[in-house]
Amino acid sequence: MTNGDMRPIESLAEVLGEYDAVFCDVWGVVHDGVRKSEGAEAALEAARRAGRQVVLLTNSPRTHEGVRRQIDAMHVSHEAYDAIVTSGDATRALIEDASARVFHIGPERDHDLFRGLSVSFVGEEEAEMVVCTGFADDRSETPDDYRPLLERFARRALPMVCANPDIVVHVGDQLVPCAGALAAIYAEMGQVVHLAGKPHAPIYEVARRHLPSPEARILCIGDGLMTDVLGANRNGADCLFVSHGIHRDELAPVIGDPIGLSVELAARGTHARFVMPALR
Repeated sequence: MTNGDMRPIESLAEVLGEYDAVFCDVWGVVHDGVRKSEGAEAALEAARRAGRQVVLLTNSPRTHEGVRRQIDAMHVSHEAYDAIVTSGDATRALIEDASARVFHIGPERDHDLFRGLSVSFVGEEEAEMVVCTGFADDRSETPDDYRPLLERFARRALPMVCANPDIVVHVGDQLVPCAGALAAIYAEMGQVVHLAGKPHAPIYEVARRHLPSPEARILCIGDGLMTDVLGANRNGADCLFVSHGIHRDELAPVIGDPIGLSVELAARGTHARFVMPALR
């Protein structure tokens, strides 16, 4: 199958026989920020019953324990996955290797990312590194609200660690900005930004530790073109693109047309082997 071919499928079970493991996105596939997808939950439970390893792979800046608590609150069954790996998990190593004097951009709920690390939270003037996990209030703030702060950090050439490369996510039907939107602005200012989440290699390296063999055949599932799909492409895995997720409005003219959808993905430097509206 060439990069330009994308096969519509009706269920995960149709293609599961080709793979040993599934790396499945969480936000946009397993839940929408408000409620879980029962179809996705059932598909992942069936994959595990068929002997496949299922790793939930998320760009959440929280640790895996924090994400587990979040999806527990939505009553996502523990039978739907073997492990959870987060951008927060992969980011902790980047923080440990860098400065201990940190200015944190993000909500207080993300502080579990730093638990057990030898870091000190300091003010703007004392900071030697910026760690961005998100917006203090992602329902009212915009990326431009942070531009003056980022400009001040840029004048001092402080490095940034971004714990969540996502630009936006859906919360129900609402789009809310993520840390990646601030990281993009900072990078446009010519500054150094370190990223561990999808599509970057560190999060996949952590996820592979949960597999029984380094040669395991992996299918990545997700709705983000520049995170889930590009991450699969860069890291040697096939991809199942969930088309009615974060890009459902942007790609509306070609959803349902695999050829047109393939062209749109190729225009963004990505390709997926399979496509379905929602995981089931």
